[in-house]
Amino acid sequence: MEFDFYRKRKTSPDLREILKKLFRNRRFVLALLVGAPIALYVVFGPRGVLQRVRLERAKSELEAKIREAEAETKRLQAESKALEGDKKAIEKVAREKYGMIREGETVYRVNKK
Repeated sequence: MEFDFYRKRKTSPDLREILKKLFRNRRFVLALLVGAPIALYVVFGPRGVLQRVRLERAKSELEAKIREAEAETKRLQAESKALEGDKKAIEKVAREKYGMIREGETVYRVNKK
């Protein structure tokens, strides 16, 4: 277009200009000076958001360990109860853990290399 050179071109505001305008405003500077340390304390402080997230993660890990330990306890209690009077369970444990055999049986062991 032939008349474009008469119009002023709009330039995007420079970052320096924006910062100068903001820091001239006393309320903004005061809010920044008061708000920034408070925000930093809320996020990074000893009772801050990040600490809370870490504690929640540790709590969930510990709860998972507790569930695993409870399952292991139930399994061991069931095994103990079975060993009190069940001859087949006693024989199974004796064969698997202690390598015991009956008379006349032959045990073959495979060497893993």
